[in-house]
Amino acid sequence: MKLHPLNTDIAKPERFTYPFCYEPHPLCQLAAKEVQAYIASHAEIKEDADHGKMFGVLVVENQNIQNNQSNLNFLAAYSGLLAGRNDWEYFVPPVYDAQQPDGHFKTTEREISRISRETSNTSNSSSTRGMSQDLQLWLFHQYQLLNARGETKDLVDIWQNYYDRPKLREKFPLPPGGTGDCCAPKLLQYAYQQNLKPVCMAEFWWGQSTKEELRQHGNFYPACRGKCKPILTWMMEGLDVDVNPETLGFPHLEVKTIYEDDALLVVDKPSGMLSTPGRVEEYSVETIMRQRYPDSFIAHRLDMWTSGLLIVAKSLEVYRSLQEQFVKHQVKKRYIAVLENLEILDRLDVLEKKGTISLPLRPDPMNRPRQIVDHEHGKRAVTDYEFQNENIVALYPQTGRTHQLRIHCAHPEGLGRPIKGDELYGTKADRLYLHAEQIWFRHPITGEDIHFISPSPFL
Repeated sequence: MKLHPLNTDIAKPERFTYPFCYEPHPLCQLAAKEVQAYIASHAEIKEDADHGKMFGVLVVENQNIQNNQSNLNFLAAYSGLLAGRNDWEYFVPPVYDAQQPDGHFKTTEREISRISRETSNTSNSSSTRGMSQDLQLWLFHQYQLLNARGETKDLVDIWQNYYDRPKLREKFPLPPGGTGDCCAPKLLQYAYQQNLKPVCMAEFWWGQSTKEELRQHGNFYPACRGKCKPILTWMMEGLDVDVNPETLGFPHLEVKTIYEDDALLVVDKPSGMLSTPGRVEEYSVETIMRQRYPDSFIAHRLDMWTSGLLIVAKSLEVYRSLQEQFVKHQVKKRYIAVLENLEILDRLDVLEKKGTISLPLRPDPMNRPRQIVDHEHGKRAVTDYEFQNENIVALYPQTGRTHQLRIHCAHPEGLGRPIKGDELYGTKADRLYLHAEQIWFRHPITGEDIHFISPSPFL
């Protein structure tokens, strides 16, 4: 049975979930608990899921024509395959089943592999590559995706209509492999096919983090943007969907000045404020400074949810001098972080009180703004650390990669414990418990070595 009853008096939401930035509705949390109990009670499923997999739930209304009542139920799905299968009775089926042994996809795939094994010259290699590309394109056309209006488009049309501008079309001509096999498209497709009305949706991670997926067991996560944003934009047409919270703006917080002279300022940025204007939100430290000092520049950046010290140059000359110091690694910074209280702290037994983490990073194009560790293609990222006690650590970045400190704390090859409140790589809290506490640099005009301190607001 794929339609599972929800026995609850929890009120349904007014609008459907905006899947790329949301707080899971209580109905979804209840459904997720039932799915998690099911996974835990089925050994074959649990064994595979324990290695790390995304699961999703979709709460739906099943209209009872006889008594004119709407019954709440939920559907469940997993991304990709589960224990090598995609035909589990408890979960919705794939949008298109490419795993049939005698189907066109598997038959042609075996033929391409046979040709590739038997020949090794350049012309045959080009031929098999062309065959693989044709097969992939054929597969994309088999994904006939519905929306809430009952309209159908295949995956290629959806993708190319979404990236309709010439430059974007050139950059993203076709979907990446695996597009359409995530939880959310499976759930919506099945709901539409069965005439079920979507109410709310959520996705959670089960099992260990993988090298590609730095996730925490049981946490809820947004749908991936790289593969799912074009698809879900189409599939949600006809639904009354929540407004994207990221377009609503953020509170206009105040910025405290720690030091100021004719050349520069050192300010204390609060958590929840941008260093520079974003795609949607204009209000930032830089916009405030530009209103006061039109020729000013932010010399470096902090993540929106990181608080602490920022240097502001009042002129281009001062900015360039500071940039030279950053490039030459002459600026020293100390951050304070509170790490999550994990149930199992065996990691502390193998960690030195202080040491160095070196894990190269690169953006995850399918899940921006997330970053991933990539030892082959990532950029060098190095952090020194020193534990103050079992939960508080001082961090000294030698490089300045995006999310460097957050990943170096959370990754199993780093400290193995996310920073408290890190909703991307750990668990959301009232704030990200990361603060740029101290900074050392040379004054661009006087040449004096100067040092500033901003006491942590959460210690």
